[in-house]
Amino acid sequence: MAWLVTGGAGYIGAHVVRAFGEAGIDTVVVDDLSTGHESFVPPGVPFIRGTILDGALLEDVLSRHPITGVMHIAGFKYAGVSVQQPLHTYEQNVTGTATLLAAMEAAGVDTIVFSSSAAVYGTPDVDLVTEETPKAPESPYGESKLIGEWLLRDQEVARGLRHTSLRYFNVVGSGYPDVYDSSPHNLFPLVFDALLAGLTPRINGSDYPTPDGTCVRDYLHVSDLAHSHVVAAQRLQAGDRLEAAYNLGTGDGVSVGQIMSTVAEATGIEFAPEIAPRRPGDPARIVASGERAARDLDWRMRHSLRQMVESAWHARQAATS
Repeated sequence: MAWLVTGGAGYIGAHVVRAFGEAGIDTVVVDDLSTGHESFVPPGVPFIRGTILDGALLEDVLSRHPITGVMHIAGFKYAGVSVQQPLHTYEQNVTGTATLLAAMEAAGVDTIVFSSSAAVYGTPDVDLVTEETPKAPESPYGESKLIGEWLLRDQEVARGLRHTSLRYFNVVGSGYPDVYDSSPHNLFPLVFDALLAGLTPRINGSDYPTPDGTCVRDYLHVSDLAHSHVVAAQRLQAGDRLEAAYNLGTGDGVSVGQIMSTVAEATGIEFAPEIAPRRPGDPARIVASGERAARDLDWRMRHSLRQMVESAWHARQAATS
């Protein structure tokens, strides 16, 4: 028995692959390395470089290996950039998912866990986002993730697909010194890159209606996230019926100001962040309830904010040494 992990050479995907391994479950990785790194894939894990748009490749992989389920993490993940590249975003995230589902059907694989996103909610007007919060995506990325969830739902009706979607918020930290977040758009890499270059990190807006005036977000350690992915896979594999979607959230956010203070403490680099104007469309607070995932997926935060920052910083330093 093995699980196919699409995007398994990426930051999140690589953590999921390693969590599978620690649970004694074999994996096979397909990744086009557009943002991933082959070095992130553990030795001994079969790696196939290719795109999820290649249906023949996927069918071959699903047929040649003893695949019983798919962990679908591959996709175009840059919400802001997706506004300028909508067709590319839809091709990667919608056409790619449909192609994967067709290959699964052809190979007789009927189980999938889908990497969705908090972006399906857009800018919610509630203090705590639940799975029932109205979906109002504000970018092609968010729309593509919601369509991905619909594709799974419709394939369940048509073909009995067993599935669940995990919607997560701000994923940070590192569980391994050789795996780091290399995104050019995420907060932690941006802050670390600035510090390593001798520059001062920046906060966008300090006049929000929050305790310290900076935006509040839900930050999750990537290893905690990976653990619940594996639990979801195990439960589906066991024949358990899961909810169509789960939020992976803490229920209690952290401000960007708190992040900056913790970065200064964890790195030993003293700095006072520059204050820039607000970015248009940035909500003051987005925090999600993880109660449903805690009930079904052993979801909980096992790492403090300091541990999130320290682990991410050490992995980032190792990557530059």
